[in-house]
Amino acid sequence: MKLNKIFTWVMVAMILVSVAILVWGFSVGFESNDGTATDVLLTWAYIMVGLAVASWVVVGLIVSAVNNPKSLIKIFGILIGAAVLCLVVYLISPGNPAMGMAVQPDASTLKLTDTLLNLTYLFGGLAVLAIVAGEVRLAINNKK
Repeated sequence: MKLNKIFTWVMVAMILVSVAILVWGFSVGFESNDGTATDVLLTWAYIMVGLAVASWVVVGLIVSAVNNPKSLIKIFGILIGAAVLCLVVYLISPGNPAMGMAVQPDASTLKLTDTLLNLTYLFGGLAVLAIVAGEVRLAINNKK
């Protein structure tokens, strides 16, 4: 019960900070001050996503370790597989110059951008395939 209260108060604090940053952004204007408000909003969004992913992984590891210590091997295998997948996608990403930009970013930024785009395409396609396969499987199971 105590852990639930901690999560609730941390969530409330993060929502309040998010609202405060959003109000500040609208009050100073997103276009003024060289887009500082937009940079702060994006940075806060990155922090929120990072905290969510980190807490998901940490809580998942703790729950798995308590309930079934052998499941940690499976989790680490999945993490290593994800890291290898990201590495392979990074290696095959071309890092082509951005179209329509007068000043090009450096090569490492272009490579990273292509990697993220390719990972988005890959996981988007896999999500569509999973939805279709799930519906087909559900239709087959309901037919019997």
